[in-house]
Amino acid sequence: MAGRADATKAGTTSKSSSEPDLLGIYLNDHLAGLTVEVELARRVVGAHRDSDIGAVLERLTAEIVGDRATLRDMMAALCVPVRRYKAYGAWVGEKVGRLKPNGYLRGRSPLSIIVELEGLRLAVEHKALGWRTLRELAVHDDRLDPGRLDGLLDRGRRQADTLEELRARKVAEVFGPAGVNSAS
Repeated sequence: MAGRADATKAGTTSKSSSEPDLLGIYLNDHLAGLTVEVELARRVVGAHRDSDIGAVLERLTAEIVGDRATLRDMMAALCVPVRRYKAYGAWVGEKVGRLKPNGYLRGRSPLSIIVELEGLRLAVEHKALGWRTLRELAVHDDRLDPGRLDGLLDRGRRQADTLEELRARKVAEVFGPAGVNSAS
């Protein structure tokens, strides 16, 4: 019994071969989400590189790419194999999502940046929930560094705050200060 308690503390509980690897499924789902986040961030920075928000978007994109690498590192430390089909499916889904009508026959709609910033904010919130879950697991699993996860949670909060500031700025530019209220 003591061996099982030690294994549980290290995060390596013994389970029957028929039980699904719930942590592996969860982390691969988050890796797929981060794949979408990276692709969306790259698209947004590409479209706005020379704009007033380009430098901020480039910094955020670099952080997001780093977050995906960090998750892969944690998955390796936890002996969770990467399920490439999930990441690839997410990548394809992000590309297909670009085909939605935007009200313009050619080019980008002024609404595109607002929708993209909202999507990035949702992706950052999803990622932060994954970090929060891993932070809770770190209490019982010494393969996870609580300090590193706390730093990732702080960075996620900063990313969400930055994206919200950018979104609010673009909403005011697209709709004007009273534009949202005058539509009703």
